[in-house]
Amino acid sequence: MPRAPRSPQPPDAALRRAARPLVCYSVENLPPLDTAFYNEARSDLTKLSELIVPPRDARAFRVPAGHFFRIVSIEGPQVGDLNLWNAADPSERFFSGKTRALHATHVSTGDRLWSTLPSLRPLGTITHDTLDWYGWDEDGAGVHDVIGTRCDPYTNLLLKGAEYHHCCHSNLTRALAAACNMPLSEAEHHVHDVLNVFMCTGFTRDTHQYFMKASPVRPGDFIEIFAEIDLLAALSACPGGDCGTSHSDDVAKCYPLKVEIFHPQAAALARWHPPTPSGYSRNHGMG
Repeated sequence: MPRAPRSPQPPDAALRRAARPLVCYSVENLPPLDTAFYNEARSDLTKLSELIVPPRDARAFRVPAGHFFRIVSIEGPQVGDLNLWNAADPSERFFSGKTRALHATHVSTGDRLWSTLPSLRPLGTITHDTLDWYGWDEDGAGVHDVIGTRCDPYTNLLLKGAEYHHCCHSNLTRALAAACNMPLSEAEHHVHDVLNVFMCTGFTRDTHQYFMKASPVRPGDFIEIFAEIDLLAALSACPGGDCGTSHSDDVAKCYPLKVEIFHPQAAALARWHPPTPSGYSRNHGMG
């Protein structure tokens, strides 16, 4: 609910509020996006493999650099939580906060999925999105958010007083542990804030609280991502289903998601090179 102010407004309150907003990071200064390359590369794809992510569960998969993967709605409206890691070094992983700062609260075709410091490079580039028509609705909501952290059993216990083991955080933990043959306690430390695939979210206009609404995704819709480096990924089919009614429970109707992995023709990659980590010296002012 709105907070009642406890401090009186100063005489120049209106002037202070009228300060001009400035976009924090100028995307014009990012490395240019080679749209022609991605369009050419995706124009002739061969499917290598696919896997099904069961409802209220997760699966891990690997995508070699220079390959594409798609997350596909197949049976009904379903949201997915995506984690990405450098396959050779899981300490380099998806950085949702910086992706949000560089692009927007919701991402789509042409946006990059950036990695954590100190590497800060694109892990993947979104090359196609069948929901890009949605834009922003009258509630201020959009699709594919990098706002929400992922549903987790700790918050669920805090708010509901009960343990639930199929939150996306737990699903991703189990999937990563199984894929890398590591203990759950070790895998959990690598699970991170997600790309909320197909999720429709925004902030309420009055209290600015994070909200979700039923996803517009339908069977056949997909988001496609180009792997800029060798990736280890994990996808959870969220227990919220389309996230239009409930969350982190067994009430919502949930559906599986499909992951498809493709490789382009070798000639299409002739002029492409994986992005290098940030060139910052890392002396942090200590000479």
